This record gives sequence, C-alpha cells and structure tokens, in this order.
Amino acid sequence: MKQKNLSLLATLLLAPLATLHAAETSRPNIIVILADDMGYADAGFNGCKDIPTPHLDSIAKNGICFSSGYVTAPQCAPSRAAFLMGVDQNRIGCENNNVTDIAGLSEGATFADYMRAAGYRTGMVGKWHLGTKPGQQPLDRGFDEYFGFLRGSSWYLPQTGEKSIAQILEGRKAVPVGGYLTDAFGERAVRFINENKSTPFLLYLAFNAPHTPLEAPPEAIAKFAHISDTKRRTYAAMISIMDQNIGRVLAALQTAKLEQETLVVFLSDNGGPESTGADNKPLRGWKGENFEGGIRVPFIMQWPGTIKPSQTVDLPVSSLDLLPTALALAGQPIDPLLEGKNLLPALRGAEPFPARSLAWRFVFGPAVSKSTWAIRDADWKLVHGSAGSQEVQLFNLTKDASESNDLSIAHTDIRERLQKAHDTWVASMPAPYTRVSNDKVLDFVKAKQAGRAKASDQVK
Repeated sequence: MKQKNLSLLATLLLAPLATLHAAETSRPNIIVILADDMGYADAGFNGCKDIPTPHLDSIAKNGICFSSGYVTAPQCAPSRAAFLMGVDQNRIGCENNNVTDIAGLSEGATFADYMRAAGYRTGMVGKWHLGTKPGQQPLDRGFDEYFGFLRGSSWYLPQTGEKSIAQILEGRKAVPVGGYLTDAFGERAVRFINENKSTPFLLYLAFNAPHTPLEAPPEAIAKFAHISDTKRRTYAAMISIMDQNIGRVLAALQTAKLEQETLVVFLSDNGGPESTGADNKPLRGWKGENFEGGIRVPFIMQWPGTIKPSQTVDLPVSSLDLLPTALALAGQPIDPLLEGKNLLPALRGAEPFPARSLAWRFVFGPAVSKSTWAIRDADWKLVHGSAGSQEVQLFNLTKDASESNDLSIAHTDIRERLQKAHDTWVASMPAPYTRVSNDKVLDFVKAKQAGRAKASDQVK
C-alpha cells in the first residue's frame, strides 16, 4: 500500500542517524498485549474473585493499574484501528467492524511503521481484524513478522474431524495449528522474544481470548466447577489460559534478562459483552455501548526499574496514548497528528499524569442516527449510551462509576458545557464513513476549523 505520511518519510530518511544514536542510548522493547472482549472486573487487580490471574496481577503489582483506562470504541475493529493508527477511528473512516472488515485500515503510518523506522523489529501475534485482502494484512502495514488469523474470530481448537485450526497464517501462508490457539499464540510470542532479544523490538500480542466462541479444553473448564454459570465457567478457563501464556511471556523476558529493558502493556480492546458471562462491575453497560462498561477496560503497565511499582492511577488514560509514549521511549519525535498523550514523563515520575477530556462516537451501521456518543471531562461524563435511545445523561464518575444517578437536570450548566465541547469535537471530524488517510488528519482538522475543508479534497 502506498504510504503518504511525510513525517514517516522524514523518520525513514533519518533512520541511519537514529541507528547511530541507538548505540549510545538504550531503546527499550515494547510489548502490547491485547485481550478481546474482556470484562473490566475479570482480573484480580480489578477485584475478580472467581478467576485467578496471577500473572496479570504481577504486572499491576510491578507497575501501574489505570483504574480509568479507556479505548476509543466499544467494538473490536475500530478500537484496534485507533490504537494502531494513533488517531481516533472516526477521523479515518474505521467506524465499526463492518466497514473496517471491508476497507481495512486507512492509508498512513501504523504503530509498526513508526517503530520499524526507529530501528525496531516489529512482530504481531494473534487476531488482526483490520482487513483480509492483499495490501490490508499485517505484513503490508509495518510488521516484519506475523502469526495469527485475519478475521474477527477463530475457533480455539480443531473442530470435529479436523487436525488443525482453520485459517491460521504464518506471514501470508496458511499453516497447521493443533492444540489450543491461545497456547499457540503464547508459544509464538515467546519465540519472537527469544529470536529478537539482541535488538529493540515491538511485539503486538493480540489474543482472541475471551471472545466467542466460548471454547476451552475440558480439563481447563473442570478447574472452574465452582462457577455455576456454564458460560462463565468456560469464559473463566479462557481467561486463565490467557493469563498462563502471559506468564510465559514474562518468564521469557526474565530468562533473557530483558525485564528492565521492556515496557509491557496489557489492556482489552473493549468491555465485556453480556452474552459471554463477562463481568464489568461496578461499571454500567456492555460491549457496543458508550457507558463505562463498553469503553473502560482493564489497563496495566510494567517497566521494572523505571516505573514505580504498586501504583493506581485514577486519571483517565487512553489506548491512543500508547503510540506517542512508545515514540518518546524510543527517542523519536512525536508526529503532531497523533492524538494521544506522551505518558513517558509521568511513567518515570518526572511529571504528574495529564488531566484531559476524552470523547467518543460509535456508529452502529449505515443509519448514522443509530450512533452513540460520550464525553468525559474530569469527574463528569455526558453520555448518549445506547442505540435507539434519545436520552442524554450526566454522571459524576468519581462518585458514581456505575452511572446510575443522572444529574443532567440538577447540573444543566455542566450538561450544556459538555454538550458544546462534544459538538465542537464532532465538528472537527469528517462525516461518518469518510476515508481520510491518517497523515491528512491534521490538515483536515485545521481546514475544518477554518471552515475551508472540501470533501472532494479529503475523501480517499
């Protein structure tokens, strides 16, 4: 795919200088581990009692738990698109699963492109869900290595009469994979670490657990016989196996003596769905909604020796923050089109975590009227949470994380202020489903603000 990102080109031209600079300064490794449809309360560090997650809990203990960690969409593909492109998915036409399945990511540099230009080896393991056609696949979008599947879901075990799981790729080639898929992903992630331990690397480990189909080995399910809900019993086994494989990744870092040279991030792509037995308590809502249960996710980081251990940060952070933070960590300039915050000074304890506003718009289908939206500013959140509803509600999240006490009548001034802020944010966006390459985002926003944007100049 043709790339037009001028800032990426500049970085590529400066790559030899970056390589020389790297000889003098350390460039830590980066591992981003993504769960799929995991509930907010389905890890020990967020209060889970019926599913042990010792390895995830160790990341929180060794680093930071972000109690208000957010993604940009309550659905898989748009959330992943924003994380990888560094801009809100609405700005680049990746509004929901359906449109992103067909069109793939927009043009422009990805997380992997930026890090590869900075001298990193880039690898991805797991679920892609950002296009299946030639030109849309991981090896086309900045990754040096890929092992996983391209669609939105996969079986975890070979089906009846089959010896392997269908449609698992090594690069671009289908390969046979027997056993349990989460274990295969863990094994391949460990292999990537071991094969690249002498060079800085980015590893994007995108588990499909605990997304449907609910499937786990019988012996793993049997360990959760104390859970009466049969769906949650299998769901618990899937979470547990994922946690075990995260433990294998952490052990590989320790064995390679890379633990203090690696930033490890874990989060989910969106909140848990009601249909799987996921638990988002105390949050309201589910996957597909802009209530907290759809967009606030388990979110933790560790970087031993740099990040002070056993921290809990209540200020909001976003998945959009990961790319600018990674660029700063690698000693690279931060592209001004990226929308997230550089958290590196705060991670090092040099500055407080930034206060900020976050906004969401999620379009369910062709009917834009079915879109939902929200905005959070400090303690306050204004939300139009469910498709088909006309109700807009105001909540004080510090006092009411469950979004159960609507204060929109009692605080009309705050409601009006947040409504205006959200309207201004939406006005900076293209119309839904408009394909704008991510390197044009900044120009488009400036033009919109000046009242000069022409769709014919911007639509791809």
